[in-house]
Amino acid sequence: MTVRTRIAPSPTGDPHVGTAYIALFNLCFARKHGGQFILRIEDTDQTRSATDSEQAIFDSLRWMGLEWDEGPDVGGDFGPYRQSERKHIYGQYAEQLIETGHAFRCYRSAEELDELRAGLKEQGINRALKPYDLELPKDEVAKREAANAPYVIRMNVPMEGKVEIDDMLRGVMELDWNLVDAQILLKSDGMPTYHLANVVDDHLMEITHVLRGEEWINSAPKHKLLYEYFGWEMPVLCHLPLLRNPDKSKLSKRKNPTSILYYQRMGYLPEALVNYLGRMGWSMPDEREKFSLAEMLEQFDIQRVSLGGPIFDVEKLSWLNGLWIREDFNTEQLADRLIDWALNRQNLLQVLPHAQQRMETLSDFAPLASFLASGTLPLNSDSFAGLKLDEEQLKQVLQFTLWRMEALRQWDRDAIFEELKTLATSMDIKLKDFLVPLFIAIAGTTASFSVMDSMVLLGPDMSRARIRHALNTACGEIGKKQLKKLEKAYSAL
Repeated sequence: MTVRTRIAPSPTGDPHVGTAYIALFNLCFARKHGGQFILRIEDTDQTRSATDSEQAIFDSLRWMGLEWDEGPDVGGDFGPYRQSERKHIYGQYAEQLIETGHAFRCYRSAEELDELRAGLKEQGINRALKPYDLELPKDEVAKREAANAPYVIRMNVPMEGKVEIDDMLRGVMELDWNLVDAQILLKSDGMPTYHLANVVDDHLMEITHVLRGEEWINSAPKHKLLYEYFGWEMPVLCHLPLLRNPDKSKLSKRKNPTSILYYQRMGYLPEALVNYLGRMGWSMPDEREKFSLAEMLEQFDIQRVSLGGPIFDVEKLSWLNGLWIREDFNTEQLADRLIDWALNRQNLLQVLPHAQQRMETLSDFAPLASFLASGTLPLNSDSFAGLKLDEEQLKQVLQFTLWRMEALRQWDRDAIFEELKTLATSMDIKLKDFLVPLFIAIAGTTASFSVMDSMVLLGPDMSRARIRHALNTACGEIGKKQLKKLEKAYSAL
């Protein structure tokens, strides 16, 4: 048997360090066993998937030295490797499940589903929706079918009992069918959900081992059931521990930068980032902290993974990055890295059109552009003193802008300006006053060139990180109650 592993990221935002973490372990496992590592794009969510995000996944993983044997950009014998290009495949398997009595068409509306869930809750019943709950009278089904009402295809699941899931690291896990819902397999637009596409694609691509995050443990019963329904052999499962913030919560961008592009833009070395991710729940036989990808590949043993939640600590990453800079580069090599990172001609040609109008001597350039080659800016509460906004308005401007920028798909000057102008108008704040705290957040000063141009030059990942840093600096960490209040005000705009 040839070992075949895969990762299947969704192109719906900045490439996540969690994706790189899972990719690293899949790559190491495949290489250790002389197998292949596959990259598949899970773009079933057509409203959120973006070509730019897909390319960012390719670029960021390659920057880290994580190469795949098959994928959308390199081809292979099991393509296509984008789910959107495999849409015609999934429908026939969903129909097959209906024919064998393992799935059904569900015409229930969203409102009806909410009523059903509320009804169970009122009765004190704590379980997922089952096919029994979702059934409609035959005449009602015929009526909706005749009216071409939208429907989804759902899988049949047991009402009660236990299911055993075998895991490489955890052994046999026993899960309760009571908590497993009648999962949607095919959406009303004909696109599959993750669960159907995942099972079908893994089977057709002959994936032998699925190494994924432990957040997928609760989905394993559905996947095992689908393999049984189809009569296919299930890949070996291995659920890796989740990356966590220093406070032990799940790694999230609210508490830690999660974009690979952020770390690249900050000037972290790819070798150090791979090294650090390799230490997330795994260790070298001699317990040393600093090692290369080649050394990890040589010594890799999946059984050395610890199930304790690994802590992603940026300070520890910075310490490790410093070791790499001091111990593995001579001055010429470090000069080359600095040039490649920020001091290259392409970057200069992007910055100079904005800086040139403000320059009288060449020495003016560095102060004007230094914020573009900086990481986290040295802001404090005094940085936002003297603004024409009160504390609540400042908090709203920064938080609402952050939410708008996180949702923005097209990252260019006009798109950013339009979002900021619309937001300022809806908040009844003069645009000039609205932009001042953003100048400070992005450039550290109001005496800079256009904040929109600055955000384009910095890129989405660093721009969002700086706005988030400014929000925490100016307003402190926002608690759950404050966040709900802000969300309500944001929704009302």
